[in-house]
Amino acid sequence: MTNIQAELERLLTQEQNLQFTTFTNETAFEIGTRIIQKAQQEQKAIAVTIVRNGELLFHTKMNGTTADNDLWIKRKQGVVHHFGHSSYYMHVKFKAEGGSVEGACLDPKQYAAEGGSFPLLIKNVGVVGTISASGLPGDQDHQMIVSVLEEYLGAQ
Repeated sequence: MTNIQAELERLLTQEQNLQFTTFTNETAFEIGTRIIQKAQQEQKAIAVTIVRNGELLFHTKMNGTTADNDLWIKRKQGVVHHFGHSSYYMHVKFKAEGGSVEGACLDPKQYAAEGGSFPLLIKNVGVVGTISASGLPGDQDHQMIVSVLEEYLGAQ
């Protein structure tokens, strides 16, 4: 197995493991707040957005973020909704296969295959939204979300 194959497997495993049984508005607040707190502890500036079924449940931006971060989040969310996988998974997959959002007939102004949007998954339902971050390199945006989800869901 190549490093790329191993990375894709690892990312798919995250999606399989990091699923909720329910996801309320309060859950969104708690997850979003934890991501922001983690970024504060690490002295990193990010924007965080959580959407469920098209409804904005959480959005906040730390000092140092801009309107560009909002645009990145929207574009990364588009990738999750189109492909049903994290935007980082699609980034790695496209890189491995020499593909791109343009190659998938998607407008790069609307879609970005960069890390930082994770599918909001409900067990036995599927993708119902996204948990997204922007402000760091894509792999770090992805890891910020995943580490908080692992901690939160591991404590359930």
